[in-house]
Amino acid sequence: MGNRRKYEEEDYRRNGPKAPTRKTAGNGQRKRKNAPPGRQGRAEAFGQAPRRPGRVFTLSNILVAIVGFFFILSLSVVLVLNLRTIYYFDIRSQQLERQTGLSEDQIRENYDALIDYNLITKRVKTLEFPDFPMSEYGKIHFAEVKRIFVFFQYLCVFSGIIMLVSLFKKLPKKDYGSLKLMSILTAVVPVVLGVLAATNWNAFFIRFHELFFDNNYWIFDPNTDPVIRILPDVFFFHCAAVILLFLAVGCILSGAFYRLATRKYRRAHY
Repeated sequence: MGNRRKYEEEDYRRNGPKAPTRKTAGNGQRKRKNAPPGRQGRAEAFGQAPRRPGRVFTLSNILVAIVGFFFILSLSVVLVLNLRTIYYFDIRSQQLERQTGLSEDQIRENYDALIDYNLITKRVKTLEFPDFPMSEYGKIHFAEVKRIFVFFQYLCVFSGIIMLVSLFKKLPKKDYGSLKLMSILTAVVPVVLGVLAATNWNAFFIRFHELFFDNNYWIFDPNTDPVIRILPDVFFFHCAAVILLFLAVGCILSGAFYRLATRKYRRAHY
């Protein structure tokens, strides 16, 4: 009788309401879910999966990507316009001093006058070269070139503002699709233009001028517009190459931002 009661008491202690609970896989998972946020993402710390990024191919993302592409393109043109070291390098590499009979300082001064004329920050209304005369056709062509560069400078400012405002609205909502589309669009254009320019630069150069100018005033006569002697074709090729390089950098950066923003979601699902 006493032994029976002893066994009943032991059985009650083991299976009674105050008996310690056994550790199970579920308890271990709950314990890991309650781990400090420092070792997990905030969503995982509260038992939630990372929020899925928004759809990529939406009308708003496409529009923002187009605006972003124009910003990167115009910024690349503006940077090359202000990057005078490209031309300073070509003065020596193309031996312009020997070809023109001018010193390097004189050549730089004439080139700087041309660049200052095209910058909206300088506000130079009339182009005058220190050492070169100009024909009327030459003046018309340089005025047309200035309009193009002024357009790109204003395009850079306004497209940059629109792009930043749009991204500030989209990114907090986990809507990163415009960054991905911007990267794709900025990759396709440099590849296509780069192949065309590298395959036949002369044909590309001519088609470019025929596209942007409705006259042939860009074909300079060295006798009436001797400034063309200090502007060799290879200089324009170098400018185009640097613009494509800047576009490639813009493609890489926008793609890197997209992958960085979606990294947590990709880690949780792939």
